[in-house]
Amino acid sequence: MGIHGEPGIKRGKLESADNVAETLVTSILADFEGEQEVKEVSVLVNGLGATPLEELYIVYRKVHNFLTERGIKVYKSFVGEYATSMEMTGLSVSLLNLDEEMKELLDSPFETPFHVQQ
Repeated sequence: MGIHGEPGIKRGKLESADNVAETLVTSILADFEGEQEVKEVSVLVNGLGATPLEELYIVYRKVHNFLTERGIKVYKSFVGEYATSMEMTGLSVSLLNLDEEMKELLDSPFETPFHVQQ
């Protein structure tokens, strides 16, 4: 489901956090196939407003382990509420495939209404 309630790509029964995380990451990695090798990523686990932070970290744990088992290094991670939708339940997972230039930019100081990095 999208952040504003847009339909997703699949409907299914309630699953464990581990299964949901694995499904999401598998789908994301499939999008990279044939374009570029994925060796190192930044991970964003975003809560939509009503999902407790503890549950976001449960999903992140599985995402991290899943990537590591496939030889993909997690360079930097962000777990929290970065883009919410009026106390909507759920979360999103995003992966940013990194090269040296992207890592340098990711490490640069920035300030937004939602996050400050110094």
